[in-house]
Amino acid sequence: MSVVEARDVFKRFGEVEALRGVSLRAGEGEIVGILGPNASGKTTLLKLFMGFIRPDGGEIRVLGRDPFSDPSVRSEVGYVPEEVLLYDSLTVREFLYFLGRMRRMNPNRYVERARVLTTVFEMEDKLECLIGSLSRGDRQRLALVAALLHEPRLLILDEPLMGLDPVAARVLKEILMDMRGRGRTIILSTHILELAEALCDRIYLLHEGRVIAEGPVGSVKEVLGGDKSLEEVFLALTEKDEVLRNLIRVLEEEL
Repeated sequence: MSVVEARDVFKRFGEVEALRGVSLRAGEGEIVGILGPNASGKTTLLKLFMGFIRPDGGEIRVLGRDPFSDPSVRSEVGYVPEEVLLYDSLTVREFLYFLGRMRRMNPNRYVERARVLTTVFEMEDKLECLIGSLSRGDRQRLALVAALLHEPRLLILDEPLMGLDPVAARVLKEILMDMRGRGRTIILSTHILELAEALCDRIYLLHEGRVIAEGPVGSVKEVLGGDKSLEEVFLALTEKDEVLRNLIRVLEEEL
């Protein structure tokens, strides 16, 4: 069963074609990575999955529904955007309580989930702090706690390791692998190729609004030779390898 599916999706912003015929699917118990350089369409695709915007062509299905016309699907999704926006005038405790009530969680379950998640992300000593006073790393951890609080069937993460220290990053990786083992679906957009190689069952490489390679990490690497790293494959497929060689040559000559 496809938990998330994009079928021949197009999206324009003025004269800019952000997505051009993108198709993608993610099934139960899968971690699917979306990789690509800046302005490749990754964030736009995730916003379509959340139903924040509507495609100009093609079809989006999340848990069997159109997320734009049926926004109730978001109650079963956890989402962390690249730019985290939180309620700065609330304390961490107030914010999590608000989320628990909004999602109609069982009070006992909410208390236990909030306790566990704030402990593993080392936020227990921040509960009475105003969100507006938190560091960037703390805000990212809180966004992850909020996304995981209601035990979502689908987790959508846009650059989830941004601002995290090594301990929090490892905790997140363990949580993602546990969720996969319990049949949950995770879609993550990342620039960190090592993260995709370590965690993802399948990856999609986006470039200029198109999918230029897809499949299991091993299969994608074999496109240009199995001995290459995912980074080398990425650079070659996006035609950035020659640019990189020229830049390195300039550095060597000038420095």
